[in-house]
Amino acid sequence: MSRYFAVCEKFKEQDIILPSRSTKNAAGYDFCAAEEVVVPSIWKSIWKLIRGKAVNPTMVKTHVKAKMRANEVLFLYNRSSNPKKGLILANGVGVVDADYFGNKENDGDIGFAFYNIMPWDVTIKKCQRIGQGVFSTYLKVDEETPTKAVREGGFGSTGE
Repeated sequence: MSRYFAVCEKFKEQDIILPSRSTKNAAGYDFCAAEEVVVPSIWKSIWKLIRGKAVNPTMVKTHVKAKMRANEVLFLYNRSSNPKKGLILANGVGVVDADYFGNKENDGDIGFAFYNIMPWDVTIKKCQRIGQGVFSTYLKVDEETPTKAVREGGFGSTGE
């Protein structure tokens, strides 16, 4: 198999839901939260924002990894219903590279980074659908030399 989802090794004994498509023509695979997570209101950090300090998003893990071909990527998108709840993806669209699968830092555990723009906290329940992933192929320029030959870490490990 060249493209599939799997539960990350250290979570194999837990009740983890693998992504699936809701309909036969759906482009996206629905991802579920691996555990209950409270996403605090951004308004609780208003003084940090006013002082120009960073407010970190809340990472919601799936404990799922995605195997794909070398010329493929998995794009992570928000669910259309999440903004109604105040949940927006911190990075707009997530990008999961093929070499993220099985990396030594986190085994390729896919997560969705959320901000909550409502004035109250939002609770994401275990097994709740949180986002969707869409596989795509991509092209490379003819002559290139990547800055790193091999991925060394997990989420955000390729630099700023």
